[in-house]
Amino acid sequence: MNQPLAIRLAQKAGPKPAAVALGALLAALAALPLLHLLPADHALHVSAYGLTLVGKILCYAVVALALDLVWGYAGLLSLGHGLFFALGGYAMGMYLMRQSASDGLPAFMGFLAWNELPWYWYGSDHFLWALCLVVLAPGLLALAFGWFAFRSRIRGVYFSIMTQALTYAGMLLFFRNETGFGGNNGFTGFTRILGQDITAPATRALLFLATLLLLAGSLWLGWRLAQSKFGRVLAALRDAENRLMFCGYDPRGYKLFVWVLSAVLCGLAGALYVPQVGIINPSEMAPTQSIEAAVWVALGGRGTLLGPLLGAGLVNGMKSVFTVAFPEYWLFCLGALFILVTLYLPKGVIGLLQRRGEA
Repeated sequence: MNQPLAIRLAQKAGPKPAAVALGALLAALAALPLLHLLPADHALHVSAYGLTLVGKILCYAVVALALDLVWGYAGLLSLGHGLFFALGGYAMGMYLMRQSASDGLPAFMGFLAWNELPWYWYGSDHFLWALCLVVLAPGLLALAFGWFAFRSRIRGVYFSIMTQALTYAGMLLFFRNETGFGGNNGFTGFTRILGQDITAPATRALLFLATLLLLAGSLWLGWRLAQSKFGRVLAALRDAENRLMFCGYDPRGYKLFVWVLSAVLCGLAGALYVPQVGIINPSEMAPTQSIEAAVWVALGGRGTLLGPLLGAGLVNGMKSVFTVAFPEYWLFCLGALFILVTLYLPKGVIGLLQRRGEA
C-alpha cells in the first residue's frame, strides 16, 4: 500500500532532516510579506505584484492538496473542484462588496436596477457570517452531491463526468445577472476588509500569512490522515474497493468524509484568493479550471502530498510566463504537458526524483 512521499522520506532520513527542509521552505515563504513591508527603494523589497502572485499560487496549492486527498488517496478523480473554490471566493466576495458599498447596495446592483438586497445577501456584511458561508456553501453542496453519488455507487469516469457537469451548471447559473452575483463580471472593486484598506502593504502581508498558514495546516492535516487508520482505509479503497467491502468496511462514509473535507479546503482557499487577487467571476467555475487542477496533481505526483504542491507551483509559474509572453500558446502548452506526464511520468515529478534517488 503506497504511503505519501513525506512519510517515506521521514522514515528513511529520520524526522529531523525532513522537518528542517519543510521548515526552511515555510520560513522563506514567511519572509516574503516582511520583505514587502520594506521601503520600495530597498534592494530586498518584494513588490505587491510579486507577493500577490505567490499568494495566488499558494491558494492554488491548497486546491491541489485538497484534490490529492480525493484522487490520490480515495481514487476519486474530481473535475469539479473549481466550483468549491469559487463558492468560497463568492462567499468572501459578498462580504467585501458590502464593505466597499458601506450602507448602500453593491455597485453592480445599482447598475442592474436592483432596489434591495436579495434574501441570501442578508448578514453578508458581517465577517463571521462570511466565514461561515465560506465553509457551509462548498461543504453542504459537496455533502448533498456526495451522499447521492456514493449511495448510488457511482465511481470511475462516470463520477468524473458528473463532477464536471456540476461545475458547468454552477458556471451557467452564476453567469446570469438575475442570480444576484454580478453576472459575467462577478465581484471586483474591493476597497476594505475588516475596516482596513485592502491594498495597504500590511493588509497584503497579513492575507499572505493567512494563506501560508492554511497551506501548512492543510499539509499537516493530510499528513496526519495519511498516517492514521483512516488513511490506510482510503488507500485500500483506491486500490481494491471490492476487497475492502468484503472485509466488512462500508466505503461510502470514508468517501463522503474526505470528499466534504476536500471541498471545504477549496472553499477556504477561494476565500483567501479573492481579497489578494481582487476579483471573482464565474470563469473560476469553468471546467477547464478544474481540469487544470488535475494537471497540477498529475504533474507533481498524486498520493504524495508534496507532489501536488510542486505541480501547482510549476504549472502556475509557467502560466504566468506564457500568458505574458505567448498568451495564445498557453493552452497548447498545457495540453502537451498533460500528455507528456501521462506517457512518461505516470508518478509525476516526485516519482521521477524518487527513482533517481534510489538509482
